[in-house]
Amino acid sequence: MAVRVFLVEDTRPMRDLVADLLDSVGGFEVVGTAATETSATEWLLRHEGEWDLAIVDLLLGEGSGFTLITRCNNDPLAGAVLVFSDFVTPAVRQRCIRLGADGVISKAEFGELRAYLQAFPGRVQERELA
Repeated sequence: MAVRVFLVEDTRPMRDLVADLLDSVGGFEVVGTAATETSATEWLLRHEGEWDLAIVDLLLGEGSGFTLITRCNNDPLAGAVLVFSDFVTPAVRQRCIRLGADGVISKAEFGELRAYLQAFPGRVQERELA
């Protein structure tokens, strides 16, 4: 069974890049996407317990990923929350962790995202299923 991913990213090229990375790493399925805080909130309310990993950008066209970290953790069956943003400083990282993020990765460190995904608990590679 694939890890179910909810991807919150407001720029289509970055959303596509992350989706391609998830596909290349294997063992992940994007089950929902959102580009704004409002659409992400609506998706989360309609899909409680239906995701294992939320990848959340902080700076969205409308709203904030900071609010979504807390909202994700309000789901009693919440999965892991990974912040993936251009806006990562030590203070931002600490704030995200305090709000309940399981990890914080700068978009400038795309290789770290790959490493995080490869080590993600519960991920089953297709090769392992054969």
